[in-house]
Amino acid sequence: MADEIQSIKQRFGIIGNAPELNYALSIASRVAPTNLTVLITGESGVGKEIFSQIIHQFSTRKHGPFIAVNCGAIPEGTIDSELFGHVKGSFTNALDDRKGYFETVTGGTIFLDDVGELPLGTQARLLRVLESGEFIRVGSSKTQKTDVRVVAATNVDLHKLISEGKFREDLFYRLNTVPITVPSLRERKEDIFLLFRKFTSDFSEKYRTPSIILDAEAVELLKNYTWPGNIRELKNIAEQVSVLSTDKQVTAEDLLHFIPHTRQQTLPMITGGKNGSEISERELLYKVLFDMKKDLNDLKQFVLHMAEANQLKTDAAVGSEFFESPHNDLQTIIPQMSTELHTKQPVVINHSGTHAHELVEESLSLIDKEKELITKALNKHKGKRKDAALDLGISERTLYRKIKEYNLDE
Repeated sequence: MADEIQSIKQRFGIIGNAPELNYALSIASRVAPTNLTVLITGESGVGKEIFSQIIHQFSTRKHGPFIAVNCGAIPEGTIDSELFGHVKGSFTNALDDRKGYFETVTGGTIFLDDVGELPLGTQARLLRVLESGEFIRVGSSKTQKTDVRVVAATNVDLHKLISEGKFREDLFYRLNTVPITVPSLRERKEDIFLLFRKFTSDFSEKYRTPSIILDAEAVELLKNYTWPGNIRELKNIAEQVSVLSTDKQVTAEDLLHFIPHTRQQTLPMITGGKNGSEISERELLYKVLFDMKKDLNDLKQFVLHMAEANQLKTDAAVGSEFFESPHNDLQTIIPQMSTELHTKQPVVINHSGTHAHELVEESLSLIDKEKELITKALNKHKGKRKDAALDLGISERTLYRKIKEYNLDE
């Protein structure tokens, strides 16, 4: 089996010795002689199409046609016609009969890349092909037979799409007869430098330029990078370094210019130490205080707006005097409010220009305040509920519900 895998690598130009890669290749070679449907999963840029070609070339259909179809690149309105064909006059501009891929590739293999992008209607057609080998052209009523092996691939979680209702569960189980998972580049750390060296060597040979040489730190930097674009991104970086690097002896610092966000992803974060802890706590405290101040200002605006909307002039004056008091800064207002809420003592209101004090028993119940506002609004508009609701800033339906809830219609 090891010799067979090595032969596959040499034939298809696959570089790497990661166990996950070798396992995926072994599954591909074992399933190739059969006619079973294969679902290849893996992140974008890992080389899923290579596996579909391996399966085709080592199958009994190797002398038949092979076609790769990117399901995500075909518009939803034409994908049925592309896959299954159409008859003349079935839609606008359908001037002649046309064969689809499943008809032209009979006896061969069709590779459906990004199969998760298929519309639900097309998924139903595909399911019938997989189950019975039958399909119907768009605009036709005649059933046709086909003999095609389907190899599908996706870089998304099909289970998630199934739960969201975007992918048919029965189609998933038909496609997933034999699953193959292609490992990402970050799971093949030891293969990264081998691939990088291959790409730079091919570039220098093609354009007759000196080869790139990385120092030990640059090699470690390559291995520690996450490579979200996988092999495709690695090849791009290798070619950028080959063409833009002035010094062919590339260091880790030089390589950082081509992978700028590596600094944020690989540099360590300070988690200990007295100074770091003190700074973090101080910044957190400042943030909490600023948030509290913002909430307090919002509360001021809300209370004043409610007072003005309902023409509570006395309450508005009291509220304005309270909020504009020099004692309502952030350090004194919070303990004062906390004491009043817990002790439920009478509120003392100081009027500027006088030395008299007035004791007002004030209810802190939101329900009482709401009932009071609704009653005043109804009295103001002489029982006209539509005008009262508009004045209160609520819907008429909500006002009816509140009146019934508080028994205000008696």
